[in-house]
Amino acid sequence: MKHFISKPFITGITLLGLLLVLAGCGLQTSPVADPKGPIALIERDLLYTAFFIMLIVVIPVYFMVFWFIWRYRAKGGSGEYKPDWHKSTIIEVFVWSIPAAIIITLGYLVWTYSYKLDPYKKIATPENTINVQVVAQDWKWLFIYPELGIASVNELAFPVDKAVSLQLTSDTVMNSFLIPALGGQIYAMAGMTSELNLQANETGRFRGRNTQYSGDGFAMQFFDAVAMTPDEFDAWVANAKSQTKPLSTVTYDQLAQPTIGHDVEYFSWVKPGLFAEILKKYARRPETTLRRHAPVTTQPACEGDTPC
Repeated sequence: MKHFISKPFITGITLLGLLLVLAGCGLQTSPVADPKGPIALIERDLLYTAFFIMLIVVIPVYFMVFWFIWRYRAKGGSGEYKPDWHKSTIIEVFVWSIPAAIIITLGYLVWTYSYKLDPYKKIATPENTINVQVVAQDWKWLFIYPELGIASVNELAFPVDKAVSLQLTSDTVMNSFLIPALGGQIYAMAGMTSELNLQANETGRFRGRNTQYSGDGFAMQFFDAVAMTPDEFDAWVANAKSQTKPLSTVTYDQLAQPTIGHDVEYFSWVKPGLFAEILKKYARRPETTLRRHAPVTTQPACEGDTPC
């Protein structure tokens, strides 16, 4: 039966489809490849370094696959048939030594960069750092600025010339905090705190999100990290303080109710110690029981007919 569609036509259509798929790819949609902060830049360089090191094995393997197919093809192949061949010392040396060297190199990179990219490590002096307390909720993020006495929901603002030191916890299930353009990812868990230090090299609005599935509103749990000029940040703080919403225990309990797609919200005043109160909600309290605290009594020995 004659085919009306030629193989070159099918190949061309396939390649065109791949090009159309790749047409939507760009650095703007891949913040990991287009970092906007020093931490994200180091992480990108580490990713690229590991990728190119692994290509040392991948490229020869793919080359040999096609070379072997051509050389040892059934008709016209130039490869010599050796049914008794079973070993080559030279090949064995290359097969084992190169992957071993790659593993050692990758291990060294992982070891050194684990300390270099420690999320708890401060990246600026206290005078050049903005401290922010972060609370993960269903399904939104609360940012408390303890030194400024204000708070915001789903918007993390900071001046571009300063680092941001984040102290995170959760008032719900475990969440995962990530701003791809600025680097770093860390979990926020109830009853405990974790830390993350970031910085932006330029002004801009960068998307952050929760990457740990947390229920119905997980897909919409986004926030914006906004790096501003010092003047813009001062204006942002003034705008937050001009609001008439205080963040007391009562208003916090209302805010903590599950919502999906929560709008950006500002609070002009934050109850002192609110972050500590959220932590204490999940603190373990030792149970006072007779077994743990009562003195141990011993049973006297029975003698004859004397009742014990």
